[in-house]
Amino acid sequence: MPAKHFGPHELDLIAAATLAHYDQHADAFRAGTRDHDVRQNVDALLRHIRAEPPFTILDFGCGPGRDLRTFASLGHTVIGLDGAAEFATMARNDYGCEVWQQDFLKLDLPGEYFDGIFANASLFHVPSQELPRILHQLRATLKPGGVLFSSNPHGDNEEGWNRGRYGVYHDLETWRRYLSSAGFQELEHFYRPAGLPRDQQPWLASVWRKR
Repeated sequence: MPAKHFGPHELDLIAAATLAHYDQHADAFRAGTRDHDVRQNVDALLRHIRAEPPFTILDFGCGPGRDLRTFASLGHTVIGLDGAAEFATMARNDYGCEVWQQDFLKLDLPGEYFDGIFANASLFHVPSQELPRILHQLRATLKPGGVLFSSNPHGDNEEGWNRGRYGVYHDLETWRRYLSSAGFQELEHFYRPAGLPRDQQPWLASVWRKR
């Protein structure tokens, strides 16, 4: 399915509406996801990083900050990034970590700064036409050989609004093309939750090294 094409004003509206949805439902989202077990995802990122620990990690789309706590408890330096003002405030207040409030489509990231990026349930909000640009920016903020973890709800490359949020539901082959074209090498992928039939595993997780 070809990517939809939007002008700058339309992209601003997409981002604003999605962020407004999360700001409006921030408390419910925090309560509903607080106890999710993300150890498989965290381990998938950390085991592929070649640097000496502690690592410097970007939690891209940190939400209310649950995973900031996980990385910090393991001794790593972690910085959160989220576009929703309510989430950024929650993450700072609850976990005391540095959090950057940035729209995913208007990133301002330092060059070659992070050993790893943890993009858990976040990159699927990037419209397809903008995804190559955003992936190149994420690649640029990784140190040489750095690692990107992503987990997204997968599908048949549908793109559009879903319960107040904009999303793109890539299949594995399409996701591979985007990442490979952006200069990443695939390390592994898996579907979640573990131990269930594929039709009951809505999440596609993948790990990539900066080439």
